[in-house]
Amino acid sequence: MSDTARQPTAIDTSKPHPARMYDWFLGGKDNYPVDWAAAEAVQKLFPQVPELARANREFMHRASRTLAELGIRQFLDIGTGIPTRPNLHQVVQDVAPECGVVYVDNDPIVLRHAQALLSSSPEGGTAYIQADAREPRKIVEAARELLDFEQPVALSMVALLHFVPDEDNAYDVVRELLDPLPAGSCLVLSHATADVDPDTWHAVVDVYRRGGTSVQVRSRAEFAKFFAGLDLLEPGIGFVTDWRPDTTGRQQGERLPLYAAVGRK
Repeated sequence: MSDTARQPTAIDTSKPHPARMYDWFLGGKDNYPVDWAAAEAVQKLFPQVPELARANREFMHRASRTLAELGIRQFLDIGTGIPTRPNLHQVVQDVAPECGVVYVDNDPIVLRHAQALLSSSPEGGTAYIQADAREPRKIVEAARELLDFEQPVALSMVALLHFVPDEDNAYDVVRELLDPLPAGSCLVLSHATADVDPDTWHAVVDVYRRGGTSVQVRSRAEFAKFFAGLDLLEPGIGFVTDWRPDTTGRQQGERLPLYAAVGRK
């Protein structure tokens, strides 16, 4: 696969960015003082947020590995974020080296690090598309040039859709991305929720919004709507630590406020 990324644009360090805040939660270095301040404000409200970020990443690893083991060989990862090893392509190509992965993000700092996402196994391949998740038609058009839409594709939007509020038509975005994909394709999602601790999470949302980032946490029922018409893989919808935990992951029942599920067309 080829690199379809555009040239990097200037990085705005005047306001926090969710990808850089997430990198800070994971202990990364690609963040700035404005991100530290916002991330620390979130952690003050919810001290477990670094653990939540790690649990989310572990879910991505487990879900991607599961789909590769089930025979899916193409992955479209939207909202990639700053590269953190192992990245999705490293996980799935460890199962099947011929897997192809297309990453999509709109953050200039992710684009600057895209080379780390473009080092794949010789049998497979990776590519990077610079696009906003709220541009599903643009993403589909670019992905068609890189993936075979006659074969199943795993559409991964992990910890992304809480940054796409209802006014940006989050459900329509997912449907427009899924509709062109053939039967056997899968949707992988995780999503923040206020079901566990509403007061805390409404305060967390306010921190993001004051920094200029639109956020909308959703209930279990609202999360389930993203999977309308799909067959859920076991164990269905649950907290992120409960989705097929392995011996290296966290214990079930921690109730970290992040729902996760995988559905199949």
